[in-house]
Amino acid sequence: MSVTLENNKRTAIAVKLADMKATQNLLIANEKSLISACPDREITNRLEGFLRDDQKNLDIIDTVIVQYGIKAEPNPSMQKEFEDLGKMMQDSDLTLFEKVAKHEILKHTQAMAGVLVHKAGQVVGADIAVAIAPLNTVNFENRGHEEQLKGIMESLSTMELTGKPSDSGLWSRVQDTIAALSGIAGSLISRTDHEINICDLIHLDHVKVYSLFSQIKATDDPQKLEEYFGQVYQDLSAHSDAEEQVIYPVVRPYFNDVQKLYNEQAEMKQTLEQIKAMNSDDTVAFKAAVEILAMAVNDHVLEEENEMFPRIRSSFGDDQQKQLATDFKTAKSKIQDQRLAAVSE
Repeated sequence: MSVTLENNKRTAIAVKLADMKATQNLLIANEKSLISACPDREITNRLEGFLRDDQKNLDIIDTVIVQYGIKAEPNPSMQKEFEDLGKMMQDSDLTLFEKVAKHEILKHTQAMAGVLVHKAGQVVGADIAVAIAPLNTVNFENRGHEEQLKGIMESLSTMELTGKPSDSGLWSRVQDTIAALSGIAGSLISRTDHEINICDLIHLDHVKVYSLFSQIKATDDPQKLEEYFGQVYQDLSAHSDAEEQVIYPVVRPYFNDVQKLYNEQAEMKQTLEQIKAMNSDDTVAFKAAVEILAMAVNDHVLEEENEMFPRIRSSFGDDQQKQLATDFKTAKSKIQDQRLAAVSE
């Protein structure tokens, strides 16, 4: 059977995630331009806050794309729009208000794209919902930025039209709106001001593959079985190779059972290849083979999370754990790109 995912819905989500990454880069470029052009310290402070959030959120979007496991290019039509908007932000004939208004539209576009991806993930598959969960933070912060941008536009328009600042209660009203948003979304979002550490990142992979196994267990549709197993194959292959490149060599001095983890993953890779060679039309045999794989993965996961994770937390500082997460994500992304290139040849 093929393990190249051709599911149109999953591919469409991958394109939308690529669009979000491109949009995020433009938001960051715009904010740098606006900061340099704005003379008002209150507004500049808020724009600098946006920039910090958006640089962090670019990393979150990158993480989501790697966790999602399907790479795509942005929609070509967006590239032309972005080029035009970039030129507008440098146009000396536009007022600062007009530039901020353009930026607010782009921020709204990003916020709506995040919501769309979130909703689509819930519909298409539980594993997608797990992979894109970190977007909740990005989506919430974009909504908060929108409210502040409305306040910035009110302040700028008042100054440009009257030469006087807006009323003193403007920013209090903005903060009240953001607080209300936080109250409404509180139970639905996961907010963090910190970079994800390596144990959390590996755990996300584990949760995702568990959700895929659950979806396989719940269906007898051969096409769905092939779709879900195709994602299991890709995810486990990239995950295990990245661990063997980045994590296990670093952890070995602190954890005596690392070789056992290598051995378990070698066996899992063999099982993956065996299932890949099977016909998903024979649903009983196919699901039975996947169940054996799932049990092996579960044993491996428990050993990593109950034995290896505590060694990582006790042996490495916070910055080292964050760097390991970055290195793991980078390695995993390169592995995904290499496999995509090999399939395309």
